[in-house]
Amino acid sequence: MRKVNEIFYSLQGEGYHTGTPAVFVRFSGCNLKCPFCDTQHEDGVLMSDDEIVAQVESYPARMVILTGGEPSLWIDRALVDRLHQSGRYVCIETNGTHALPDNIDWVTCSPKAGGSLVIDRMDEVKVVYQGQELDGYERLQADHFFLQPCSGSNIPETVACVMSHPRWRLSLQTHKLIDIR
Repeated sequence: MRKVNEIFYSLQGEGYHTGTPAVFVRFSGCNLKCPFCDTQHEDGVLMSDDEIVAQVESYPARMVILTGGEPSLWIDRALVDRLHQSGRYVCIETNGTHALPDNIDWVTCSPKAGGSLVIDRMDEVKVVYQGQELDGYERLQADHFFLQPCSGSNIPETVACVMSHPRWRLSLQTHKLIDIR
């Protein structure tokens, strides 16, 4: 059984896959307590893999995004295999502090202060910008680097940072800008 906060269908609003229809499976709880977290993810219900896959299959999108909270606290190879068997492309949004199954299709790592990275594969790095130095993040092995304003409150500073660090791309929370989930 896995503790799921919610499963819903929307567009990915951040990072590389912005604008792509996706089924979001939001798991409950997180091992970090970031002060800027905008997600209420503590509540949830225990669901079997069959129940999760059935809900995912009720939506037309091929992409599934495992998110949270921190999804790595709840997922394993078996769940990802089940999602693959139902024809889904499986992405995860993680803080990178727990090992991941090796069969995930796309890994978005959003490292946070106070968390020690243990994952070795990242397709994209997405950093919530609060004025921190980027040097440590730039040493990470990933193909794509995104800098995101903290809840939209520091857009000019984030743009200036991206302009002076051209390896990074700006990622806005477009789902919030267009008022969708």
